[in-house]
Amino acid sequence: MGEVSTADRAGRVPKQDRSRATRQRLLEAAVACLAEHGWAGSTVSVVAERAGVSRGAAQHHFPTREDLFTAAVEYVAEERSSALRALFPEGAATSDRRAVVAALVGLYTGPLFRAALHLWVAASNEEQLRPRVTELELRVGRDSHRIAVELLGADESRPGVRETVQGFLDMARGLGLATLLTDDTARRERVVAQWADLLDDALR
Repeated sequence: MGEVSTADRAGRVPKQDRSRATRQRLLEAAVACLAEHGWAGSTVSVVAERAGVSRGAAQHHFPTREDLFTAAVEYVAEERSSALRALFPEGAATSDRRAVVAALVGLYTGPLFRAALHLWVAASNEEQLRPRVTELELRVGRDSHRIAVELLGADESRPGVRETVQGFLDMARGLGLATLLTDDTARRERVVAQWADLLDDALR
């Protein structure tokens, strides 16, 4: 078998880059469509058009609608974690828990969470989609909990600490659900301040 020429190798890199860029555009478009139109209005054709690619190109990367939107939720989860890490690149001091609480709540009150929520609703009615989304969300939940424990400086070997952190994350998710209906920023800020105080007392 002959060797691959330098020209062939050089020509392959841009093609791979284009493929990665196309996949990225499709995932971003899928997230935007879910947030704006929900599951019913987010077909592969709609996503492909928004991403500026053909339906065939979209199906090359994601053969089924379920493949596309499961990957989109995984992308959302990765973006959420990356955004949080970017806020505290060297870790967060436990003395600044209010900033950590606000950042964690922010994960559940923005468009990324809204897109994930639309997929959860769709998964509740789509037999083919449900097990894949359930498995993914279990992993996302574990990752979110681990990140929260780390940034809050929580010692889960102490009784009740794990439940306290999980209760906080459940509260943050509830704020995210409430934000779908109303933009109650002032109330949310008061809740964040109260939870920061509660966590200071519980985790000291």
